Amino acid sequence: MAIVASGPSASATAPAADKGVGPLLRAWRERRRVSQLELALRADSSARHISFVETGRSRPSEEMVLRLAEHLDVPVRERNALLLAAGYAPHYPETPLDDPALDALRDGMERLIQGYEPYPALVVDAGYTVVTANRGIMMLLDGVPETLMSSPNAMRLTLHPEGLAPRIRNLREWRGHLLAQMERQIALQRSDQLRALYEEVAAYPVPEDAPGVEPAEPVPYFALPMLIEHDGRILSFVSSISTFNTPMDVTVAELAIETFLPADPATAKYLHGLAG
Repeated sequence: MAIVASGPSASATAPAADKGVGPLLRAWRERRRVSQLELALRADSSARHISFVETGRSRPSEEMVLRLAEHLDVPVRERNALLLAAGYAPHYPETPLDDPALDALRDGMERLIQGYEPYPALVVDAGYTVVTANRGIMMLLDGVPETLMSSPNAMRLTLHPEGLAPRIRNLREWRGHLLAQMERQIALQRSDQLRALYEEVAAYPVPEDAPGVEPAEPVPYFALPMLIEHDGRILSFVSSISTFNTPMDVTVAELAIETFLPADPATAKYLHGLAG
């Protein structure tokens, strides 16, 4: 699956500029469970000044907004929203993924996930749209209908009754893991699109007798595995998600590379056998 151009990000929302930057900063501080004094010490300010900013009695400089956002670990897109609410221009660009300026990034991601083969790996954006995937992922998706593949979304592909869900042997556990992951993301992003996706996939029916078959030889897993059937075999994977360090672009900041590592020797042997 080749890299495709992303449309508007699922986390794109209109900033709440009418509230001013103060309440937004206070909400982020409370979300991070940081006191005004602690934030002031981190940002080389004073608790009094932080209080004045949050109540609207003082307008923070552009530098102060960015500094506070950095110490509160605010996502890049939301840092732009804070700047707009404070009356400043956005600081971070949002470059379309098909822009020539990101050629090196796209090439690097392709090489990375191809190098991970025969194990599955893919890249998604903030709305779980699949940007690119390797042959390991395509092997797992074999037989999924074109209606889901034409505009691939990782959550739909996994949890839809016509997607991978019927093949996942521990569907209830894996579904719970994915929904919890989305809930954590929604808590960090004011995204109507992401919430709509969550409500959609959470409403997909789960059979009362959802499969719960274990591998033939029990394995002491070190993380929750996804147990998925492929050609009559049960494969076991644990997933890992990577993001870019200190991104300076909204698009890049919202990309995530998910890799699936075999959770038992039998799965690794089977995948290498297919690749051989």
